[in-house]
This record gives sequence, C-alpha cells and structure tokens, in this order.
Amino acid sequence: MTTKNTPPLIGVYPGTFDPITLGHLDIVERAMKVIDHLVLAVAENPGKGPLFSVEERIALAQTDLANNKKIAGKSFEVVSFNELLMDFVVKKNGRVIVRGLRAVSDFEYEFQMAGMNSFLNDEIETVFFMAQSKHQLISSRFVKEIARLGGNVRHFATPNVVSALKKKFKN
Repeated sequence: MTTKNTPPLIGVYPGTFDPITLGHLDIVERAMKVIDHLVLAVAENPGKGPLFSVEERIALAQTDLANNKKIAGKSFEVVSFNELLMDFVVKKNGRVIVRGLRAVSDFEYEFQMAGMNSFLNDEIETVFFMAQSKHQLISSRFVKEIARLGGNVRHFATPNVVSALKKKFKN
C-alpha cells in the first residue's frame, strides 16, 4: 500500500473473464488487500471464441465488482485490452501483474508467462494469489459447459453471471 511519499500501487489482473467467476472474484478480493488500485483487464482475444462479447464481459465484471461488499470503497476499473500485456500495464502505470493459481497444474504455465513478461519488462513484477480451496476447481470453461448442458452454476458464479448464462443458453 502507498505511504505519503510513494505512488499508488497499481495492479493489472488480465484475463478473458468469459465469464467472470467466484474464483476470479476471490483473486480480486485478495489482491485488493495489498494494492491500491486494480485494473481488471478483459482481453478481447477473439481467437478463443468467447461466449460473451467483450462489452458483455466488461459489464458482467463491473457489476460483480461493484456489488462485492469485500472490496467496497476500494479503487478499481474494468477495461478491455487488445495488445501486448506488458505494453498495456505500462500504459496503466501498473507495477504488478495479478495472477491467480488454483492448482499445481496452473503453476507451469504461469511460471513461463511470468518469465516471458519479466524478459519483456523487468520493472513489472508478477504477483500470484492462491485461490481459496472452495474455488480451486472453478474455471470459466467448466462453468460455461455446465450451464450449456442445463446444470446449476450458482456455486461457481454470481447471480448476475448465472442469469447471463441462462439467457445465452436459453435454459
């Protein structure tokens, strides 16, 4: 956190967030305990074939963050990006990249990504937050698949997202 003589610590949490889940929100809550301002950076990433448009993903995330009592009064923004992450972080005056780890299987990919990002800009640190055990199995991909097949995803996403998924799949 900032002191009188230091600039605010800005963290960028990048992801597709298609859709945002309780696991993502858990990482946001943890990150906001140690940073002053969070930029939730929604990757446009059309190559992944997202279910929700970038505008829909931003709206879902903004609503979920605004309604989250654990981060009430904290400074955040939700924006899209479609450029090299390190360039985006610099534009946002970020000093850290926020990443979540669910299981050991995430570590290798995240370790490689952090190494590449450090090579591109060694002034920006990657900070990892462990998801709570109850959120470690949640992924957007699984949430979408369960919802597509008519399953109940209320244990994995907010009512806001559950409603949006129902509309997408007409369940």
